[in-house]
This record gives sequence, C-alpha cells and structure tokens, in this order.
Amino acid sequence: MKAIFDLLGRALLSVIFFFEAYDSIRYFDQTKETMTEYGITWRQDLLLSAAIGVLILGATLILFGYRSKFGATLLLFYWVPVTLIAEAFWQETGLDYREASISFMKNIAIIGGLLMIYVNGAGKYSIKRLFATSRVPGA
Repeated sequence: MKAIFDLLGRALLSVIFFFEAYDSIRYFDQTKETMTEYGITWRQDLLLSAAIGVLILGATLILFGYRSKFGATLLLFYWVPVTLIAEAFWQETGLDYREASISFMKNIAIIGGLLMIYVNGAGKYSIKRLFATSRVPGA
C-alpha cells in the first residue's frame, strides 16, 4: 500500500508544477508583467523560459520516479524563492495578509512534499526501479 501512496503522492505533487508551467506558457506576457511588479526586470524572457523548463523537467522526473531527487532539487531551487517573493504575507495588510499567508503555508507544505521525495526517493513504482530490476535477454 505504501508503494501505491508513494506513486499517488508523486503524481499529485507533479500536477502542481505541470500546471504552473502550463499557466506560465499560456500567460507568458502577463507572467512577465507580474515579474516586473515584483521587481524582476533582468532578462525576463530568459528567466521565465528557464523556470518553465525547470518546472517541466522537475515534474517529469518526479512523476516517473527517474532521478526524483534531482527533480525535487530543481523544483526546490525554483519554488523556495518564488514562495518568498510572491507570497510575502508579512508585507501585506487586511484581507491580502490572510490570502497571502494561506498561499505561503500551502507553498511551505509543497516544499515539505518535495523534501520528502528528496529524502525517501521515488519508491517502488518508478522508472528507475524498473531499469534496475529488468534483465536484458541473452545477456
């Protein structure tokens, strides 16, 4: 049962990052405007394209369980700074404070999930395990 929950957890966690990549591609110009609002003006096209690549690669590695620790590391390098920049609830007041603090705590939980994958690996149902346990015929 643990192996099934590992797989399900990896799938659900990777969906967040696939959606983030999709949203950033679909609303590329609006995302660049948001970056400007947060003071990120240096080479926005490069930074945003790199972020999309990191999101897709990291989510794919986690989903399939191949080099999942590397995938989790990539996503942590993206998700931690984004959380600290975009969900800075301590700078908000009123209803904005509440919404930003809830989003911040959700992002902290996602970081916790990534750390669990980093520490525990992909689990039983993963491409890496499939490669490690399969035998080449005639060898």
